[in-house]
Amino acid sequence: MTGERDLALQAKAWPFEEARKLVARFAKAPPAKGYVLFETGYGPSGLPHLGTFGEVARTSMVRHAFQTMSDIPTKLFCFSDDMDGLRKVPDNIPNKEMVAANLGKPLTRVPDPFGTHDSFGAHNNARLRAFLDSFGFEYEFQSSTDWYKSGRFDEALLGILRHYDEVMAVMLPTLGAERQATYSPFLPVSPSTGRVLQVPMLERNVDAGTIVFEDEDGKKVELPVTGGHVKLQWKPDWGMRWFGLGVDYEMYGKDLIPSAELAGKICRILGGTPPEGFNYELFLDDKGQKISKSKGNGLTMEEWLAYAPQESLALYMFQKPKSAKRLYFDVIPRAVDEYLTFVDRVHGEEPAKRLENPAWHIHNGKPPAVRSDVSFNLLLNLAGAANAETKDAMWGFIRRYAPDATPENSPFLDSMVGYAVRYYQDQVKPTKQFRAPTDAERAALQDLLVKLDSVPADARADVIQNEVFEVGKAHGFTELRAWFQALYEVLLGQTTGPRMGSFIQLYGIEETKALIREKLAA
Repeated sequence: MTGERDLALQAKAWPFEEARKLVARFAKAPPAKGYVLFETGYGPSGLPHLGTFGEVARTSMVRHAFQTMSDIPTKLFCFSDDMDGLRKVPDNIPNKEMVAANLGKPLTRVPDPFGTHDSFGAHNNARLRAFLDSFGFEYEFQSSTDWYKSGRFDEALLGILRHYDEVMAVMLPTLGAERQATYSPFLPVSPSTGRVLQVPMLERNVDAGTIVFEDEDGKKVELPVTGGHVKLQWKPDWGMRWFGLGVDYEMYGKDLIPSAELAGKICRILGGTPPEGFNYELFLDDKGQKISKSKGNGLTMEEWLAYAPQESLALYMFQKPKSAKRLYFDVIPRAVDEYLTFVDRVHGEEPAKRLENPAWHIHNGKPPAVRSDVSFNLLLNLAGAANAETKDAMWGFIRRYAPDATPENSPFLDSMVGYAVRYYQDQVKPTKQFRAPTDAERAALQDLLVKLDSVPADARADVIQNEVFEVGKAHGFTELRAWFQALYEVLLGQTTGPRMGSFIQLYGIEETKALIREKLAA
């Protein structure tokens, strides 16, 4: 462990760079609370999404990197802002009228439209926990309602009241003139309607710990800022939470940098130290536009996981988090194959290189042994050539290529086969465009048929590849890339494709010859 710790302290992978911030933060003494706290926040008015996965996955990678460097205990809080007032009725729920009648109330006071939990907030919190559990994340779930109502935020809330003017001095310059006139960091929960109110403060009583405001029924009301009677506006709430929880590390999207700066100022006003921060870039669609759930552009997490294993998504999150990345269907096959490359390579690497390998971070330092000799792209092309609709059809070819492989002893490969069939049927098959060969290509294909006649049925991929290569050279393809592109377009109906030797070995020499004859006849 000492050797690995020394290597981790020098490692260049970004989770180690982030973790070293925390090592420096506690170089003189460990945190008084006894552990280093990592946090991710969640707004439970909707379902968990790709950003939720990315933030928890990346934070967990930094947490594990820190654990490799330090003996200080750690915790990860997944914090749900379930005391926020519900602003609009989601489109994807039943009983919308019931929910509409409770707009403005804290999510934990809105009845559950699904009828399975005490509140809509509790329902969505359960969905969040199930989501996180399905990926095996290690975390502690925390509820904003619970922290406010239990009194655990009382000290911090009284601090906001004491430093009200200082907090306002931070917030008001960021607001328009109309908003400035009514703004208050405190959002009282109306005693008469139960709604979270955005109203100006009429009075503040620091000694009593109360605020005075006009309720929705027109009456002047005095409420304590403690015990869950008020909620904070989200930016002051963020800074208050950093102070109240003692958060040491939190990451957020690039679009929240200004908000994080405000939260940091408020945390300092309360006497706390803001957490170490990391801002990541946002995802783009295939046209380079920011992904928006309301627009429906880009790729959802559910769509990714319908066509590829979660490890490939974790790899996508690991790679270049500071760079804006396009997120659409075409990135999936490459992500799967890159994961296979990394997880295969990691087991033979020297210790220092192993810590730089994404597979080490994806699997918390314990990457599994995964069969990687059959790539996802190869499976996609096999599915296309065989027009496969089931995994069983694919395994008939795979067993010939890898006789020792079975769905039982190679479960990851078996899952990839299923993903490949689904991806081919949904994403590749509808876009295939075959073309007829040119005269020169036709002659080369006929020569390739002759060459394949002399190749043994059990020939290795490199032997077959060499024969394909020689045919291209013999027929005057000055750039052999043009020869292989012709094979892809004529035989597979696509502009790019697999290493032909591997494909032919997997698909079968006789099956490949039949495919060539079919395309020549057509």
